[in-house]
Amino acid sequence: MEIYKTSEVAAFIGIHPNTVRFYEEWGLIAKPERDKRGYRMFTDLHVQQIRLARMAFQMEILQNGLRKKIVQVVKASASCDFDRAISLTREYICKLQKERFNAEEAIETVHDILSGETSGSGCLMKRKEVSEYLGITMDSLRNWEMNGLLTVKRRKNGYRVYTDEDIQRLKIIRSLRCANYSLEAILRMLQQLSKNPDTDIREALNTPEQNEDIISVCDKLLVSLDEAERNAETILKMLQKMKSQWGQ
Repeated sequence: MEIYKTSEVAAFIGIHPNTVRFYEEWGLIAKPERDKRGYRMFTDLHVQQIRLARMAFQMEILQNGLRKKIVQVVKASASCDFDRAISLTREYICKLQKERFNAEEAIETVHDILSGETSGSGCLMKRKEVSEYLGITMDSLRNWEMNGLLTVKRRKNGYRVYTDEDIQRLKIIRSLRCANYSLEAILRMLQQLSKNPDTDIREALNTPEQNEDIISVCDKLLVSLDEAERNAETILKMLQKMKSQWGQ
């Protein structure tokens, strides 16, 4: 059995030696034994556990307990409970597929809203009325307005009034937020739609612009979910190989 120093493991994987120590401290790899001088002794198992952890956290999807699930996968691998790790990975993949279904469904909902009749009732609604009508909290409405997703007209007395067009826009925002698209992605799509009604909604939601300073996974949700699922399939194969080599 090959034995490696911390620096050697770090060099294999291309990380700082302190990162290897952090992985041990956080319980993401098995605790290495130490030699007579107190130096850590890493094996090929530790190398594979670190590679698996790096693959798992390469694309972190936070919503609906997905991050917690992938952490459980890594920690099960660290404890060499490969059967549990494999089971958890399969559950994780199913959850990713469900998130993708929700994201795709939201896009279809947007298409349906945009292709529907926009005449409406012609009645003007106050913020509280809109909140109750759409099942959206007042805080969400304020947040969406503050982030530029919606500009609401005011009466002379200062009260906001929402038109049928505003309601339609809010339905679109609500559908996409329920599917965990980011505010930035939704704003990008709405801006492109205002310039070109024939904008490809899927592409607009999943293609951040070059001038966006910080890009999160929810700013390109479908792309991120696809990549996370591919990574998870790779993790599954890694775990099956680890089980055959180091399983009890």
